[in-house]
Amino acid sequence: MSKDLVQVLQPDGFNKSRWTQLPRDVVIGHQAILQLPDIIADIKPGHSALIITGSTTREVAGVTIASLLKDSYDISQFVAGKLDSETLDSCSRAAAQVDFLIGIGGGRVIDCAKIVSYQQDKPFISVPTAASHDGIISGRATLPTEKGSVSVQAHPPIAVVADTGIISKAPHRLMASGCADVISNYTAILDWELAHRMRGEQISEYAIALSKMTAEILVKDASLIKPGQEEAAWIVVKALVSSGVSMAIAGSSRPASGGEHKFGHALERLVPGAALHGEACGIGSIMTMYLHGGDWREIRSSLSRIGAPTTPKELEIPDEIVVEALLKAREIRPERYTILDMGLTRESAEHLVELLYEE
Repeated sequence: MSKDLVQVLQPDGFNKSRWTQLPRDVVIGHQAILQLPDIIADIKPGHSALIITGSTTREVAGVTIASLLKDSYDISQFVAGKLDSETLDSCSRAAAQVDFLIGIGGGRVIDCAKIVSYQQDKPFISVPTAASHDGIISGRATLPTEKGSVSVQAHPPIAVVADTGIISKAPHRLMASGCADVISNYTAILDWELAHRMRGEQISEYAIALSKMTAEILVKDASLIKPGQEEAAWIVVKALVSSGVSMAIAGSSRPASGGEHKFGHALERLVPGAALHGEACGIGSIMTMYLHGGDWREIRSSLSRIGAPTTPKELEIPDEIVVEALLKAREIRPERYTILDMGLTRESAEHLVELLYEE
């Protein structure tokens, strides 16, 4: 539904209003995809659907879901390759005649479904097959461009179906990256509060509290995040959903995206594909927490227990590239004020990278 269609009365005096879009149904658990027919019957999005998958996730879950729905709905399928304008155009054409979309896969596939859903104002259902970042529920999508990844407006899903049995079988690196993405909320909210003090930016105490609590839970349960464990998938997916809800409450990605994310996007521009999104944000969060004067060692220790990288060496990225990413971070979304926008020097950036290796 377009916000333009909603008329909000604004009398004299207090006239604040905010539209918060959240999924209507969220199902997390063992064999959750088997409940998809009941969920669709409940939300009644229409009679025809486009299933969007990747080449691998089509075999992992796409074929099963198509079989579950084929007797009750008119099903067509689209396999998304790399996420670019050509793929989005092809997917948009495939989606033109259907009532709703189902995105089945990782971040790239879910983002493709989000963007096309937004372009055509059609509902979509998110079926993540990996817990790699908090975009499974949010209303933002990451779109790769020639100049690096950019965050764009998109539709949040009308429903989320996260099958922990499927997610637990994904490479552990993906789950560790999702954990790092959520743990980096610690520094994202510190940057938001800094922008409030320095620039008068409005904050949401509710969104901040939820975002911080979500990061704290993952830090507390870091020892439980083990490869191939369905309980680990359960913990991480709930955290990713909670982080996404904090962004919906805020009306922006602020409670989950600060200087550590700007660093991550700068790193992606310099060495595309060298690090997963969450991995870069996790390393960025260690360094920005140091700048904030917080317990950066706790963040580093938690990431290490989970199995996420904490140094450039683990990602086979030269330290000098990380220094450059720190200095270029301020060029990413310059309107978003963070601690990396306060005049970081090259010498200080080099020191931040050195501390990553401290015993």
